[in-house]
Amino acid sequence: MVTTLLPSSSMPSLSIWELFSFDSFAHAFLFAVLTYLMIVGLKKQYTFPRVKHFAIRTSLVVSTLFGVSIELMQHFFILGRQGDIIDVLSNTIGCLIGILLFKWIYQQ
Repeated sequence: MVTTLLPSSSMPSLSIWELFSFDSFAHAFLFAVLTYLMIVGLKKQYTFPRVKHFAIRTSLVVSTLFGVSIELMQHFFILGRQGDIIDVLSNTIGCLIGILLFKWIYQQ
C-alpha cells in the first residue's frame, strides 16, 4: 500500500478514460486483494465471534475507510499528490470485487 503514496509522475500513463487508467486498475486490484485477505483472516479467527460473523461487512467498511483516508492523506499531507475521487471510486470497486471473489471461491 506504500505505492499509493508515490508521486503521480512515477505512475505509467495508459488512460483511455480516467476510470479505465492503469492507476485505477492498480487501485482496484490492491483493494480487492486487501478486502479478500481481510475477509479470510476475519473468518478464520475465533477470538471475536461477532467480527467473524460480520467479516464481509467489517472488511468492506475498514477497507473503504482506509482508501478514503489514503486519498485524504495524499491531498493534505503529501507534496506532489492530490486526493482523487476517481481513486476512492476505484478503491471501493476493488473492495466489492474482493467480496465477490471471496464469495465465488468459498461459495457462500
